[in-house]
Amino acid sequence: MKTTGRTILITGGASGIGFEIARLLSTENKVIIVGRNMQKLQRAAAELPGVVTVQVDITKEDDVNRLVDEVNSRYSDLSVLVNNAGFAHAYTLGENADARTKAIAEFETNYFSPLRLTEKLLPFLKKQAEAAIVNVTSAVALTPWVAVPTYSDSKAALHSYTQVLRHELRDTGVKVFELMPPLVDTPFAAELGGQANGMSAADVAAGFLKAFKEDLFEIPVGGAVDLYNGFFAGTKGAFNALNRLG
Repeated sequence: MKTTGRTILITGGASGIGFEIARLLSTENKVIIVGRNMQKLQRAAAELPGVVTVQVDITKEDDVNRLVDEVNSRYSDLSVLVNNAGFAHAYTLGENADARTKAIAEFETNYFSPLRLTEKLLPFLKKQAEAAIVNVTSAVALTPWVAVPTYSDSKAALHSYTQVLRHELRDTGVKVFELMPPLVDTPFAAELGGQANGMSAADVAAGFLKAFKEDLFEIPVGGAVDLYNGFFAGTKGAFNALNRLG
């Protein structure tokens, strides 16, 4: 993929992986970062001069429609969509877990929202000679982590969707990528031990960009590489490895 002269939209771009991807791409591209928190967006814009910020809650249809209208009027040359925004509950499954409520919230952000935004922006992407959709899933898309059970489910669903979308768009100019990071050192993963054990968001972004340039459509990075390889060797082995089971 060409990575200069692009118009790129990144959801959840004010912090973490999304911010670091924006940092790498902002010097030679027009980058739009989308997020719910205006203070985070303002801080990101201060660090990344030239980046455009749009306050949008991607789980709300009215917000998404407003974003699409803005793309139509100001950024109709959009050629890269990065579905990066994510949300997780850390908890243990059991009779009092209220898993359904937690799963609904996770799926709304991690699965249903990327589907809706992708469909609404696909007409813009298809107009370009070369375009890309990047779905940020996780190592847990391949095998679940018991610490985030229904988050794992939502990322597995996005992984499946990504594979089918790639197949359906195979004869168009739109390429479909999947970034699969491991545990990352971000505020998002702090309660899961991300600060002590996580890969840096900057390293995730660097690994992504290298593979993106080389048209590698499935992009595990860091510790996710072994899980990715283990998944294809055997799903039971990958599950045991992630959860440190004998």
